[in-house]
Amino acid sequence: MADSSSEAPASADAPPRLRTLRSFVRREGRLTDGQRRALESRLAARAWPEGAVNPWTITGRHAPLSLEIGAGDGENVVALAAARPDEDFIACEVHGPGVGHLLLKAESLHLTNLWVAQRDVNDVLAGLPEGALSTVYMFFPDPWPKARHHKRRLFQPPLLAALARVVVRHGHLWAATDSEDYARWMLEAAASAPDWRNLAGAGRAGPRLRRRIVTKFERRAVNDARQIFDFGFSRA
Repeated sequence: MADSSSEAPASADAPPRLRTLRSFVRREGRLTDGQRRALESRLAARAWPEGAVNPWTITGRHAPLSLEIGAGDGENVVALAAARPDEDFIACEVHGPGVGHLLLKAESLHLTNLWVAQRDVNDVLAGLPEGALSTVYMFFPDPWPKARHHKRRLFQPPLLAALARVVVRHGHLWAATDSEDYARWMLEAAASAPDWRNLAGAGRAGPRLRRRIVTKFERRAVNDARQIFDFGFSRA
C-alpha cells in the first residue's frame, strides 16, 4: 500500500497547514440503491462547504457546533443530532456507503441540524475559524495495528494541535477505542499535547460517555471480548 500525503498552499488569511499523511484508505464497498440515490440527491443539500467558512452562516444560528471524525454510517452522530436539536453537528466521513446510510437515516428523522463533510478532516479543520467547535467526537478510529502503519493513526499530536485551534476553551474531545495498544498511544499523544487535559487524570481512561450510543461496531468488539477504552479531554 503506497503512502499518500496532502499539502495545501498557505495564504495570508488561512491558518498554517501541517503536512499530514492520510489516516484512511478509500475502501468504498458496494453501494445499495438507496445509498446511491441519497448521495446523488441529498448530499449536496447537507454538504459542509469546502474552504474557509463562517459556520453560523451555514447553520443559520449561533448554536454549539460539534464534529464527529470518522462518523462511519452515522449511527452515533445521527442519534446525537436527534437528541440535541438545539445543537449543530458535522459528520466527517470519507466512505460512500457510510455517508449514504447516514443521509438516509438523517432524512428519515427529518434532521436539519446535521451536515456532512466527505473529505479529509484536516481540510475541514483548516476551514474553521478559531473556537468554532464546542465538542469533537472520535470513536473507534482505525487502529492501524502494524508498527509500520502507526504514522497513519489519526490520534496524533498534529491533529490535537489543529483541534486545539478550533475547539473553544473548556470544550471537549471525546474518544474511544477497542485497541489496548491504541489506547496507550492516545494517552501518550495527549500527555504531550499542552492544550489538552485528561479529565480522568494523567495516564488514565475514563468512564463511558453516556451520550455515546452502542453501535454495531462496538457490539462486535464486545462479542469478541475486546475491552473498550473511553477518553475525555478538555481544551485547556
